[in-house]
Amino acid sequence: MIIEEYFKCLSDRERAIFEGAISMGALFHQFIGTPVNRESLKSLRVAIEDSIKLQPSIEDVKVEINLEDSENEFGYVSLEGRMLNVKITSRVRDVRAIIRMEYIDELNYPLIYVEDIKEK
Repeated sequence: MIIEEYFKCLSDRERAIFEGAISMGALFHQFIGTPVNRESLKSLRVAIEDSIKLQPSIEDVKVEINLEDSENEFGYVSLEGRMLNVKITSRVRDVRAIIRMEYIDELNYPLIYVEDIKEK
Protein backbone atom coordinates (compact mmCIF):
# COMPACT_ATOMS: atom_id res chain seq x y z
CA MET A 1 0.00 0.00 0.00
CA ILE A 2 1.41 3.40 -0.96
CA ILE A 3 0.43 5.01 2.36
CA GLU A 4 2.84 2.70 4.21
CA GLU A 5 5.76 4.43 2.46
CA TYR A 6 5.02 7.59 4.42
CA PHE A 7 5.12 5.79 7.77
CA LYS A 8 8.05 3.43 7.24
CA CYS A 9 10.06 5.08 10.01
CA LEU A 10 7.35 4.36 12.60
CA SER A 11 6.63 1.15 14.47
CA ASP A 12 3.01 -0.06 14.61
CA ARG A 13 2.92 1.16 18.22
CA GLU A 14 4.09 4.65 17.24
CA ARG A 15 1.67 4.76 14.31
CA ALA A 16 -1.30 3.73 16.49
CA ILE A 17 -0.45 6.54 18.91
CA PHE A 18 0.03 9.00 16.04
CA GLU A 19 -3.33 8.16 14.40
CA GLY A 20 -5.24 8.42 17.67
CA ALA A 21 -3.52 11.61 18.77
CA ILE A 22 -3.86 13.38 15.42
CA SER A 23 -7.56 12.50 15.40
CA MET A 24 -7.97 13.84 18.95
CA GLY A 25 -6.29 17.09 17.94
CA ALA A 26 -8.57 17.36 14.92
CA LEU A 27 -11.62 16.74 17.12
CA PHE A 28 -10.57 19.42 19.58
CA HIS A 29 -9.83 22.11 17.03
CA GLN A 30 -12.77 21.29 14.77
CA PHE A 31 -15.54 21.26 17.38
CA ILE A 32 -14.49 23.73 20.09
CA GLY A 33 -16.74 26.76 19.77
CA THR A 34 -19.69 24.81 18.35
CA PRO A 35 -23.01 26.13 19.71
CA VAL A 36 -24.71 23.48 21.87
CA ASN A 37 -27.65 23.16 24.25
CA ARG A 38 -29.42 20.28 25.97
CA GLU A 39 -31.59 19.62 22.91
CA SER A 40 -28.66 19.46 20.47
CA LEU A 41 -26.28 17.65 22.83
CA LYS A 42 -26.93 14.13 21.56
CA SER A 43 -26.74 15.07 17.87
CA LEU A 44 -23.45 16.92 18.43
CA ARG A 45 -21.98 13.96 20.34
CA VAL A 46 -23.00 11.55 17.57
CA ALA A 47 -21.65 13.90 14.86
CA ILE A 48 -18.30 14.13 16.64
CA GLU A 49 -18.06 10.37 17.12
CA ASP A 50 -19.14 9.50 13.58
CA SER A 51 -16.85 12.03 11.90
CA ILE A 52 -13.74 11.05 13.86
CA LYS A 53 -14.41 7.34 13.19
CA LEU A 54 -13.85 8.14 9.50
CA GLN A 55 -10.18 8.93 10.17
CA PRO A 56 -7.54 6.32 9.28
CA SER A 57 -7.03 3.53 11.83
CA ILE A 58 -9.74 4.75 14.22
CA GLU A 59 -11.75 1.86 15.67
CA ASP A 60 -13.91 3.58 18.24
CA VAL A 61 -14.74 7.02 19.61
CA LYS A 62 -16.68 7.78 22.78
CA VAL A 63 -17.60 11.38 23.57
CA GLU A 64 -19.20 12.75 26.71
CA ILE A 65 -20.21 16.40 26.85
CA ASN A 66 -20.88 17.93 30.26
CA LEU A 67 -23.11 20.99 30.09
CA GLU A 68 -23.53 21.35 33.87
CA ASP A 69 -22.99 24.91 35.05
CA SER A 70 -23.09 26.08 31.43
CA GLU A 71 -26.63 27.43 31.23
CA ASN A 72 -27.16 31.04 30.25
CA GLU A 73 -29.98 33.38 29.21
CA PHE A 74 -29.47 32.67 25.50
CA GLY A 75 -30.31 28.98 25.72
CA TYR A 76 -27.00 27.68 24.37
CA VAL A 77 -23.28 27.77 25.04
CA SER A 78 -20.15 27.38 22.95
CA LEU A 79 -18.46 24.01 23.41
CA GLU A 80 -15.29 24.28 25.51
CA GLY A 81 -12.50 21.82 26.23
CA ARG A 82 -13.53 21.63 29.89
CA MET A 83 -16.86 20.12 28.79
CA LEU A 84 -15.33 17.18 26.93
CA ASN A 85 -14.38 13.70 28.05
CA VAL A 86 -13.24 11.73 25.00
CA LYS A 87 -11.79 8.28 24.40
CA ILE A 88 -10.39 7.32 20.98
CA THR A 89 -9.25 3.79 20.20
CA SER A 90 -6.91 3.52 17.23
CA ARG A 91 -5.54 0.31 15.75
CA VAL A 92 -2.60 -0.41 13.50
CA ARG A 93 -2.26 -4.12 12.78
CA ASP A 94 -2.05 -5.81 16.22
CA VAL A 95 -1.55 -2.64 18.27
CA ARG A 96 -4.37 -0.67 19.87
CA ALA A 97 -3.81 2.73 21.45
CA ILE A 98 -6.31 4.43 23.71
CA ILE A 99 -6.00 8.21 23.56
CA ARG A 100 -7.93 10.29 26.08
CA MET A 101 -8.92 13.88 26.54
CA GLU A 102 -10.37 15.04 29.81
CA TYR A 103 -10.42 18.23 31.78
CA ILE A 104 -8.00 18.06 34.71
CA ASP A 105 -9.03 20.49 37.45
CA GLU A 106 -5.56 20.63 39.01
CA LEU A 107 -4.11 21.67 35.66
CA ASN A 108 -7.06 23.86 34.65
CA TYR A 109 -6.61 22.26 31.24
CA PRO A 110 -8.24 19.73 28.86
CA LEU A 111 -5.35 17.25 28.75
CA ILE A 112 -4.80 14.87 25.81
CA TYR A 113 -2.78 11.80 26.79
CA VAL A 114 -2.08 8.14 26.00
CA GLU A 115 -4.15 6.08 28.43
CA ASP A 116 -3.14 2.60 27.31
CA ILE A 117 -1.45 0.59 24.59
CA LYS A 118 -2.30 -3.04 23.94
CA GLU A 119 -0.25 -5.30 21.72
CA LYS A 120 -1.32 -8.80 20.75
